[in-house]
Amino acid sequence: MFVLALIVLTAMLGGVCYYLAHRAQKALSYLLPKLPLWVCIVVFAFLILLLLLGFVRSFLPISSGIKGVLGAISFYWMGIFLYLLLFVLLADLVLWIVSLAKLIPADRVALSRFVAGSAVLVLTASVSCYGFYHAQQIQTVSYDVTLAEHKTTDGMNIVMVSDLHLGALTSEERLEGIVEKINAQEPDLVCIVGDLFDNDYSAIKDPERAIALLGGINAKYGVYACLGNHDSGETFAQMEEFMRRANICNLKDAYVTVDDRLVLVGRVDASPIGGYGNGEVKRNGDLSQILLGANPDLPVVVMDHNPAHVEEYGSEVDLILCGHTHKGQVFPGSLITGAMYTVDYGYYQKDAQSPHVIVSSGVGFWGPPMRVGSDCEVVQIRLQNS
Repeated sequence: MFVLALIVLTAMLGGVCYYLAHRAQKALSYLLPKLPLWVCIVVFAFLILLLLLGFVRSFLPISSGIKGVLGAISFYWMGIFLYLLLFVLLADLVLWIVSLAKLIPADRVALSRFVAGSAVLVLTASVSCYGFYHAQQIQTVSYDVTLAEHKTTDGMNIVMVSDLHLGALTSEERLEGIVEKINAQEPDLVCIVGDLFDNDYSAIKDPERAIALLGGINAKYGVYACLGNHDSGETFAQMEEFMRRANICNLKDAYVTVDDRLVLVGRVDASPIGGYGNGEVKRNGDLSQILLGANPDLPVVVMDHNPAHVEEYGSEVDLILCGHTHKGQVFPGSLITGAMYTVDYGYYQKDAQSPHVIVSSGVGFWGPPMRVGSDCEVVQIRLQNS
């Protein structure tokens, strides 16, 4: 199966390489009529190789510094490459429509290809620069959620963040600003809804500083977290120790009663990348077993990283907090997540008997440090009973 997947992937990348090289050669033929196609193929093959090296760098016998450089080049190029491919496809579509309408004279075909190629470069550069800049901006969004039957939570202020992806590009540089945004909301309770880490604990450059910053979150009733699919792998034990030292209570299919006002549950993600340590940590499919001993008169708030599971919950739960989707992170990713999930972002409630659901686009990012059509956000949730 692995060999078949590798063959398919190689064929796909080879096809993309040839397609982009062919279009580049056609566009440049206006200025360089003798430019051979093979030169363009070599250039794009090298660029695609750079993209792939970022993913396999951890397996290469090279220093951690070189691995970091390869990762940075790969992930920045990943974002640029996506929009380069999209805009080339768009340019081809426009040129095809124009040619069908016979709007381009035969002696202007080379010029039209050059103009289209130039437009592709300008659009790719513009969107990429915007995406890299926008990903560094942290927004704050607020929701008012009414839990009519539960007066105990009236006025409670919950701050939710997800998908910090510590270890990813620029994640540590942004952490101080994230903590400042959280504290500015004066939270009663802070919920970190999965993917605090980016799979590899060793990718965090300065764990001590990160621990100190997260330990500086000021929340009246504390900071709690649930596990996401990236909070996993061979360094899982170090991740748990990190959370302990940062005063983050990691709820692994467990609950805690918060000041006799609500029951907070943390779910384990069902699809951890590389597993959770020695395999002892697994998702319990029976919520009633997790809630044994909980006060049935208190509202139940569930942290569940992946919103794919929201349909599992019924009237026994009042509020579900999720992340994971990043709202697609970069357009047109939002079209994909919107089709995949019942709710991929924002507030949702199926009916009056169903739990309220809030899905965050995350405060960090995976892969390219880019946001187009989505925001990095800190979420404030104000609970009220009327």
